Amino acid sequence: MVRPDSAGSSSKVVGLVEAVERYGRKRSHGTDNMMEGVEPTTERETHTPPRKKARATHLPPITTLNAAAPPSPLPSPHGSPPPQPIWPSAPPSGASSPQPQAPLQPDLALTTLLTLPSLLSHFTSLPQPLQSHFLLTLLRHSPLPVLRTLHSILTPTLARDFLTLLPPELASHVLSFLPYSTVVRASRVSKAWRVIIDSDPVLWSDLLKSTKIWFGGVTERAFAHSIFARRRLNIPPTPKTLPLSHPYKMLFKSRQLTRTRWVDNENPKHRSFPAHGSSVVTCLLLSHGRIISASDDHSIHVYSPLTGELLQMLDGHEGGVWALAACKDTLVSGSTDRTVRIWNLATGRCTHIFGGHTSTVRCLAIVKPEWIEIEGDSGVITREKWPKRSVIVTGSRDHSLRVWTLPRPGDPEYRCYGADDSEADPADEDADDNPYHKMHLEGHDHAVRALAARGRTLVSGSYDCTVRIWDIVTGECKWVLVGHTQKVYSVVLDIYRQIACSGSMDGTVRVWNLRTGQCQHTLTGHTSLVGLLGLSPSHLVSAAADSTLRIWDPESGELRHTLAAHTGAITCFQHDEFKVLSGSDGTLKMWNVRDGTVVRDLLTGIQGVWQVVFEGRWCVAASNRNPATVLDVWDFGTDEDEWIGEPPSGFYDDDTEEEDEGEEIEQADVDAMDQDLEVEVSEESAEPEEPQECARDSSQPLAAEVEDVPMERVEGIRASKWAPPSKPSGHQRNRPVLGEPSSRAISHPVDGIPSRLPPINETPTRPRIRQKQRR
Repeated sequence: MVRPDSAGSSSKVVGLVEAVERYGRKRSHGTDNMMEGVEPTTERETHTPPRKKARATHLPPITTLNAAAPPSPLPSPHGSPPPQPIWPSAPPSGASSPQPQAPLQPDLALTTLLTLPSLLSHFTSLPQPLQSHFLLTLLRHSPLPVLRTLHSILTPTLARDFLTLLPPELASHVLSFLPYSTVVRASRVSKAWRVIIDSDPVLWSDLLKSTKIWFGGVTERAFAHSIFARRRLNIPPTPKTLPLSHPYKMLFKSRQLTRTRWVDNENPKHRSFPAHGSSVVTCLLLSHGRIISASDDHSIHVYSPLTGELLQMLDGHEGGVWALAACKDTLVSGSTDRTVRIWNLATGRCTHIFGGHTSTVRCLAIVKPEWIEIEGDSGVITREKWPKRSVIVTGSRDHSLRVWTLPRPGDPEYRCYGADDSEADPADEDADDNPYHKMHLEGHDHAVRALAARGRTLVSGSYDCTVRIWDIVTGECKWVLVGHTQKVYSVVLDIYRQIACSGSMDGTVRVWNLRTGQCQHTLTGHTSLVGLLGLSPSHLVSAAADSTLRIWDPESGELRHTLAAHTGAITCFQHDEFKVLSGSDGTLKMWNVRDGTVVRDLLTGIQGVWQVVFEGRWCVAASNRNPATVLDVWDFGTDEDEWIGEPPSGFYDDDTEEEDEGEEIEQADVDAMDQDLEVEVSEESAEPEEPQECARDSSQPLAAEVEDVPMERVEGIRASKWAPPSKPSGHQRNRPVLGEPSSRAISHPVDGIPSRLPPINETPTRPRIRQKQRR
């Protein structure tokens, strides 16, 4: 034993024997006053019994070799008094005479530490039920601080991130039961959850469908391909901490904002500024953050939607500009001076002037290469990319159409005969001398008033009361669609449903089948000229001089809503899957496209509305406020919104579009498919469509052109049918079909983007019927 050093410090040192003796006396005095397993709460008496010098006691040997039975200081299942402080302290009080001494025991803490290895070995050898019982007994006798310490250790140890442990298919299935607000909150739990949720195409496509903002698949796939193209062009210099979101998530967010902001934002940012003096605005575009307007004063202006600043004035036409189309930094314009001009929006220069038309260029379109499907007579589906290079199609009052190659940046400039000589006539130009001229499409007997083109299909409407279907590649007229009794003023095209629609002065709208050349539906109800048409995946909208707009089902021809609140001819309109904006009689109205009700008036008390166009968060209208022409710009978003608009035409022009390069990359994107979209094919199903651009070139008052030349015709066809498909080229792929020849084969999904859409019309008004799960 250790004895205190007599020459040591002044503080008294207690030996181990005396400490054990004191602990024994404390325990013997304290045991009678405590309940089993409960710490004492009453104060001890202040009287201290007289001390006696204890005799030296022989300490029992301490051993750690016996693992069969735990040492005595361990608590019993029935509870025992908690240990008192083991260091030297004042002797216990509360008893008048010494109590019988308990056998001397070694220091409890020291004994426990020395026997801990034996205790652990014994504990691990116990069966699990007995281990649980033992631990539970210890916990019942543990004070609150000890329990808190255990909780801080056990909570992270027992936590399991089930979402990361599940297979991706099961994680997606679990998340599919959550509403989108909960899914968004769940993505903020951790980076791992954020990656799982943001990159799941099945989850976001299901959310798009459950919230009724899935429009069939065509527009969704086009949006995804556009995002992938942007990412290829804008590769970040350093890797980010989190992977980029799947385009379907971005699309979901954008459509949710489109659906809510336009209605809920009662006070959008609004800016007005004068434009074109007092002239009529004939064309209006929103393209890549620019407002482009054309007028009958021969000018084209480019404005900033943020500030209203006039960025560029494109002067050069010698007549009113009546047709516009833009693609990235390239602008194409057609005028009453019978020329087509190509402008570089980055520099403001006119780089090309095409002559050849002998009258006003009234309508035009830029046709970009895209993958289309051609089904042969044997049922083999061939995928082809047409046209091979971007082209311009122009329609004129000279009864003809022309196809031109769209010049690329850096291509040699070309100016037609008479372009720089005010006395020469560009109509005298021999178009065959122009290296960019491809073909001259003749056949109409009167002015070509409207056209629409996608892939290799061109639809033209003329004052000769007919609609013609052309093959842009061969120049062949496939169908002459006869049925209208008066002039055709507007046409729209859907290459996925293989239909075209036309509006006429006879007050009817006709839906034509491009495969058979037959008129599927004749939509009646308007009582005057139908000068404007718009087509989206779920709705066909017609606007007429009878001051009404009508919303139709393009598949069945059923009339859904009649929008009747204007008091004059409809001069302009545009629509998407949520709203319709229409201008007339000095007002600009917003309608709910799904129930046909008026949401609000954006403009009132003005003389007239020439044009209106919107995309995403932006809306622009050109109006006449006597005597000035004014552009109004609304921003329905906020600074925090990540809002990516969808173009009204449904076609994106922000990819590289180098037709001779990068086809393998684009094809890889096309071949990617979402597994959730793999549904069984049915013969009666039809492929969903893509929204088409409204005929915005019809900016004159619709009743202005009233030349009526009624013609007696037999409804039907008077031209050759579609020519049999040519042999597949190097860019084509033959695919076997499933079932009947008209069925569509579905390829294997990769990266979450469908290579071929399921042959169904799944829109908000035609929901998908879920198939039974396969076992």
